[in-house]
Amino acid sequence: MPNESLPPRAGAEAARAAHWRATRRLTAVLMVLWLCTGFGTVYFARELSHFSLFGWPLSFYMAAQGASLVSLAIIAVYAWRMHRLDRRYQAGAREDA
Repeated sequence: MPNESLPPRAGAEAARAAHWRATRRLTAVLMVLWLCTGFGTVYFARELSHFSLFGWPLSFYMAAQGASLVSLAIIAVYAWRMHRLDRRYQAGAREDA
């Protein structure tokens, strides 16, 4: 990722900008997933009630448990992915300095 033609400060700025772009992209994707899970469960409740999961209608299960589990999964994915992004861009910033 480091560019040899840029001075060290410009390379660090470019790495910081790339890190911020990746962070915003990840946040946007996960927020859309969260919106689809929360809104989709309510909007499609009638259609989802035709399916059963452990003896309960799927719409009830998603509202009571599924949306919460998806939210926890989103938080875990965000933490894991941000850790990887931070390590990758920190390594690039150290090489530029």
